[in-house]
Amino acid sequence: MNISYKKLWKLIIDKDMTSVEVRKATGISPATFTKLKKNELVSLDVLLKLCKFLDCDFGDVIEVIKD
Repeated sequence: MNISYKKLWKLIIDKDMTSVEVRKATGISPATFTKLKKNELVSLDVLLKLCKFLDCDFGDVIEVIKD
């Protein structure tokens, strides 16, 4: 199984924000944001920060892709 953050990027665009704005507002490091862009695993804490800032739920930012 793999994960995808396509929903996160769509949500950021829909809210008329940039990924840099979101990164700075949430305090997420550039290295962690790179992991998100590469669909790599990140901590639950990172996902919570994103969901809190974007006022959404996990399912709105991450998707499990079955092989």
